[in-house]
Amino acid sequence: MQRWKWWRQRRASFPPDDIHRAGELAEQRLAKISRAAGKANGWNIFESVRIPDIEQGGKREIDLVIVGGSTMLVVEQKHWSGSFTINQKEEFIQQRNNGTNHNHSTVSQRIERKARILHDMFKTKHPEQKPVTVRVLLAFTHPKLEWPNNIGVLNSEVRNEKEFIKLLEEEDPGPINQDLLDFVDGFGTWDEIELNGGLMLKGDVLGLGLGDDLTEWQKQRDKPLLGSASHSRSFFSLWSKEVSVVELHFGQQHVKATLPFGKSLRMHVVGRKEPEDVPWATIAALNLSKPPSSP
Repeated sequence: MQRWKWWRQRRASFPPDDIHRAGELAEQRLAKISRAAGKANGWNIFESVRIPDIEQGGKREIDLVIVGGSTMLVVEQKHWSGSFTINQKEEFIQQRNNGTNHNHSTVSQRIERKARILHDMFKTKHPEQKPVTVRVLLAFTHPKLEWPNNIGVLNSEVRNEKEFIKLLEEEDPGPINQDLLDFVDGFGTWDEIELNGGLMLKGDVLGLGLGDDLTEWQKQRDKPLLGSASHSRSFFSLWSKEVSVVELHFGQQHVKATLPFGKSLRMHVVGRKEPEDVPWATIAALNLSKPPSSP
């Protein structure tokens, strides 16, 4: 029965959520073309920056933080299709192409608050620094999105993808402020676990569940921990003892190990109330954020 359960776990497939996957791919694409567009002028691109929220607790994610000279661009990307309206409370109401509506709440106010938190943290850490310039941008990257006429009521700068890329290509922010660059570079991002079938889990991996030796080994890292797992799924693998293998590495450090039955990593997935165990038999790959050095 144990072998049967293990075999079923290895054969389980978890297809990606199409809506969320489309948003993730759009974010990855914007980061990639931003790096290319901003390279000549010295813009530095940081994706999915997670900052602590002392007032409300927990952490908040920023899609992109872009540093050039003594300027920090704090960017919220939306890859919506259809159209949207902005009501008197500055809530964004999206009208999707499938006929449904979705209230995204106060998108602009939320990213402006995150920008203030980030700026205040920098000023606290470097009180002697000359003031830095913080610009808050909303980047709407879907080419077929219809914008409302009252978009100008927002405090944030609002740009489509072409306008956003043009900013990075044409604006020269000047010599880099190394303290500002190191400050933003010190934050971590989400840990990512890819399940068999392509579904991506984002959140905080609390433990690998592979024993004390591996736990101690990876504590020394200052780089992302990358890994892949391979699993035998044929019917004949029911009688094999070595059906799952994991490879982990960061920098020049590398570990390869056979996974016994019942091993799971512990993870708190974004949007879920409690941490949960994710069986290694269902995992295809992982990318754990580098440990943050900023507070």
